[in-house]
Amino acid sequence: MNTITKIMSKKQIEQLKKQIDPYVLKVSQPAYTYYQAKLESCTITAYTSGKVVFQGKDLNWLSQESSSESKNMFPQAGSDEVGTGDYFGPVVVSAVIVSKENEDVLRNLKIQDSKQINDEKIRMLAKEIKSLCPHTILIVSSSKYNSVHKQHNMVDIKCKLHNQAYLNLIKKGYTLPEHIIIDQFVQEKSYYRYLSNEKEVVRNIHFETKAENKYLAVACASVLARNAFLEYWDMLEETFDFTFEKGAGKKVDQCGKKFVLKYGMDKLNEVAKIHFKNTEKILDLINK
Repeated sequence: MNTITKIMSKKQIEQLKKQIDPYVLKVSQPAYTYYQAKLESCTITAYTSGKVVFQGKDLNWLSQESSSESKNMFPQAGSDEVGTGDYFGPVVVSAVIVSKENEDVLRNLKIQDSKQINDEKIRMLAKEIKSLCPHTILIVSSSKYNSVHKQHNMVDIKCKLHNQAYLNLIKKGYTLPEHIIIDQFVQEKSYYRYLSNEKEVVRNIHFETKAENKYLAVACASVLARNAFLEYWDMLEETFDFTFEKGAGKKVDQCGKKFVLKYGMDKLNEVAKIHFKNTEKILDLINK
């Protein structure tokens, strides 16, 4: 059984019902839905949140369709994280609200996934986004991350940060739009399971992989998160008078060795995610 989820407006959901009406075998209305329609090829469940779930053995016809309708619905909120694959530096999550009024300006800036933009342009775009869009940025330092990671794994930490980013927007006085998108790093059910003990949880979120290249709000969040990561990185290099290596490859191991020889193992906790395998490799290099 395959599943595809789309975000639609109430009008689009009503239009979809009219389109599928000749092919419907059975229709019902479970809780929190506009309708659930059983077709020969699939079942379509339209939720009042705006989420429409298609389930069936063969949904190729759907995946090939353009989903530009949902991508172009504004206002929309999106969130993304940076730094989770880097041994050195913080973990950063940002959430951004993009309005219809700001869409054209932001698109003209050619904002996209931050991994596809050089650092110089990231810094420039971040200023523009901050001036135009409601946003929040959460930065978790390496020492804080290492402390929290003793009880919570990386996925758990990311879930909590994304949720908090949206809550911070609300605390700033903004109303979250109907369309909220997270660049998917975990299945929806698992996301909410990780948040089961939180006092406040933002729900009705759409999860989609590679969302930073599909949804403008997620792209903006990606840029703000990357910019905050770069600014924190600059601060680390200035504080320790040391040039760090990004990523988690062999160059990072050599860089870590130099850092430990200069500052000692205790200081590594302040600049690196010590549960990464790089820590063992650094110790091996030092002890050779």
